[in-house]
Amino acid sequence: QAEEELREACARQALQLEEMGRRERLLRAELGRAKEQLWSFKTQVMRVCSPAAAGVAGKAVTEQQVIEKVRQLSDENQHSHEREKCLQEELSSRISKEKEVSANVEVFKKSLQELQ
Repeated sequence: QAEEELREACARQALQLEEMGRRERLLRAELGRAKEQLWSFKTQVMRVCSPAAAGVAGKAVTEQQVIEKVRQLSDENQHSHEREKCLQEELSSRISKEKEVSANVEVFKKSLQELQ
């Protein structure tokens, strides 16, 4: 009976090892796909960030250059959003002033008509 239990335990262990092997193969495949996607993304970023440097005379763009360019673009994007926000506030202020002036003009017109 002990021998049978040992065989069953070994069989369970073998199944667990097979499952672990299957999972490892899946993870390795996913890792490979992730590396390919990362490489593709990096290449695209390099082309967008530095099209002249990406293929000129074998000049390789380093990952650090790409990172710096992405940071620069991110900073520029943030500044653009801040500028847009300021312009929106300025526009809102001008619209409010315009409405106020229009209302004052209407009051003035009405007063002028009453005087005539």
